[in-house]
Amino acid sequence: MNAPLPEFRNVCGERLDVAYLPGADGTPGTGPPRALVVLAHGVTAHKDRPWLLTLANALSGAGLPSLRVSFAGNGASEGRFEEAVPSKEVKDLGCVLDALERWGVESIGYAGHSMGGAVGVLRAASDPRIACLVSLAGMVHVDAFFQRHFAHLAPGAPMLGKPECPWSPALADDAARIGSVTEQAAAIHMSWLLVHGDADELVPYQDALDARAAAGGRPDLVTLPGIDHRFTGAMPQVVAGVVPWLSERLQMG
Repeated sequence: MNAPLPEFRNVCGERLDVAYLPGADGTPGTGPPRALVVLAHGVTAHKDRPWLLTLANALSGAGLPSLRVSFAGNGASEGRFEEAVPSKEVKDLGCVLDALERWGVESIGYAGHSMGGAVGVLRAASDPRIACLVSLAGMVHVDAFFQRHFAHLAPGAPMLGKPECPWSPALADDAARIGSVTEQAAAIHMSWLLVHGDADELVPYQDALDARAAAGGRPDLVTLPGIDHRFTGAMPQVVAGVVPWLSERLQMG
């Protein structure tokens, strides 16, 4: 009997809001796919960001199922935003992988945007269940990012103008502990794709170059000339770079 999609909870017992989209050429029933891509957001975001929906639909069209995830404290997931620090999200991702493994998924790719990219690097460096990794405008110098954009805020002030996302000292402290993910990048040996706009106003393009250098030049790199952090007007290029790459590595193409 096919098992239904499992419930996703983190180590704190908080329910994680997810959305599963089967591959368009597969059976949208209750059984697990052989391969799947986990899609995750950045700081102050959630699973229903337009770029995530676009990428999920493109993956489905190519026959690849996906699971969009809101980390705890974000979107409709349980938990407090003030506790949604990178280290906790790394644990959230581990719980997602646990549930997918129990469900019967055999091969898992991960694509994370911005802070979700840093979360992916931190997880993939020590978790071989991630078969291939995609960093979309991925954050590498985590502490520098939070210092640059949020250190001037008073505790509780809205981040990026979003009242539901109050600035928390816990975020600053966790970012300072992490510093940069270049050490973890050096430990990643699975296939890795970096996609970054060279006009990114939040996470500098240099972060992608530094990640690639730390990993010995192994990751593939797609540079998007003149494109910002949210890939404004560039989703066709993102899809063209990411979907065939994932399809090949998850042996679905």
